[in-house]
Amino acid sequence: MDILALCREMFPETVRLRRHFHENPELSNVEYNTIAFLESYLKDLGIAVTNVPDGGLIGVIDSGRPGRTLLLRADTDALPIAESPQNLKGPKCCLSRVPGISHACGHDAHMAMLLTAARLLNSHKDAFAGKAVLCFERGEENNGDIVNLLPWIVRRSGLSIDGCYATHVRWDMPAGKVSIMPGSVMAGGISFTIEIDGTAGHGARPDLANSPIDCFTALYEELNSFRGRRVGPFECLTFSLGYLHAGDDKYNIIPDKLTFGGTARFFSYEKAGRPFEAFFLDALDRITALHGCSYKILQMPKALYEARNDPACAELGRAALLKDFGPGCLYDPEPWMASESFALFERLYPGVLAFTGIGNPELGCGANHHTPEFDIDEKGMIMGAAMAVSYTLAFLNTDFKTDFVPTEEPVEELVKRNV
Repeated sequence: MDILALCREMFPETVRLRRHFHENPELSNVEYNTIAFLESYLKDLGIAVTNVPDGGLIGVIDSGRPGRTLLLRADTDALPIAESPQNLKGPKCCLSRVPGISHACGHDAHMAMLLTAARLLNSHKDAFAGKAVLCFERGEENNGDIVNLLPWIVRRSGLSIDGCYATHVRWDMPAGKVSIMPGSVMAGGISFTIEIDGTAGHGARPDLANSPIDCFTALYEELNSFRGRRVGPFECLTFSLGYLHAGDDKYNIIPDKLTFGGTARFFSYEKAGRPFEAFFLDALDRITALHGCSYKILQMPKALYEARNDPACAELGRAALLKDFGPGCLYDPEPWMASESFALFERLYPGVLAFTGIGNPELGCGANHHTPEFDIDEKGMIMGAAMAVSYTLAFLNTDFKTDFVPTEEPVEELVKRNV
C-alpha cells in the first residue's frame, strides 16, 4: 500500500484529533478525559482496549495470523505552562482552553499520529502478520503512572512483546523530515534535592558556626569538576543546579540550613551516569563530615537510563523509510539532552525512539519544547504517522535478528527510575 498517500488522505482527521487534544489538555496522572476519549475512539474502530488503572490505555490490533508483537507508545499528558497565543511569528492555529495548562511538548501530536497509524493498520490487517499493541502512557512528564503501566504489560497483559516503538516531535527538525538513529538518542538523568544542616552563628564569629554555605561551596566545586576529572573525554555529562536557598536575607547571620536541587544528564549510564551517582553520594558523606554538617536527601530517585535505540531495529527502520519514502525523508539531528520514560521500555524490548520534525520558520514553528511559544507545523504529522506504519510493517514482516539482551532488573524496580 502507498502509506504516505493514505496518511495524506487521513490528514484532516489527524489535525482534528491533534486540535482536540491541544484544546483540552490535562496534567500528568490526571488525564481522565483524554484516556476516555482515546478509549472511545479505539472502540469505535473495533480495536480491543484495556484501561490500565492509573497507568494508561492498551489497544491490540490482531492480524489474525501468528507473528511478532510490536508495542507502539504515545504519551498523553500536558504541562503546567500558560500558553502564549503567539508562536515565533504570529497567532497560533489553536490554543489550550484550560488556563495555565498546555501541550507545550507535543504529546497532542503524538496521540494524533498514533491514532492515525492505528486507523491505517486496523483497516489493512492483511498487510502484516502478528499484533500491533497501542500503548498510551499517562504521566510521562512526571514518570508517575509508568509504575503501574509497565508492570501490568509485563506481568498481567498476557502479551509477549517482541519490540517497541515511539516517536517524539522535535522543534529543531523541519516538518516533513523524520529520523531513526542507532544508539543513545535521548539522555538519561539524575535529579536531586538535598538539605545540608549545619550550626547557625553570627558573622562576627564564624569559627563558632558550621556554615552549610561553606559546606555547599566545597561540594559544588567537587561536583562541578567531576566531568573533567572522572569521565572520559568522549562521553557526555552535564551537571546543573536549578535552585539554591539558605538563610533569611540577614547579611550577618550564618544559617543553619541550605537546600539545593539540580540534575545531571548523560548518554551512557554505565560510563557517566553511574560513576556520577556514586561520586555524588560519596562526596555528600565526605564533605559534610569535613565541615561538621549533616545532610538529608529530600529527593533523589534511581537514575533514569538513556533512551538507547537497538542498532538492528534502527537499521531496519531506516531501510524501511528509504524504501517507502525515499532518501529525502531522513534527517539526522543531534542526540537530545532531554530525558524520556520510553528509555525504560527500551530496557525490556529492542526498539527505537524516532523523531518527527515539526519546525517551520515561515509559520513561526521553532520555539523549544516546554516554552509558552511552542507550536508545531501540523503537516509534519503526516510523515510522523507514516513512519509509525512503515516501521510496524517492517518489524512484523521482516525476518531480522538483534543482539538485544533485556535487563535483569525486575520491572517493579525498573519503573522507579526517574528524573
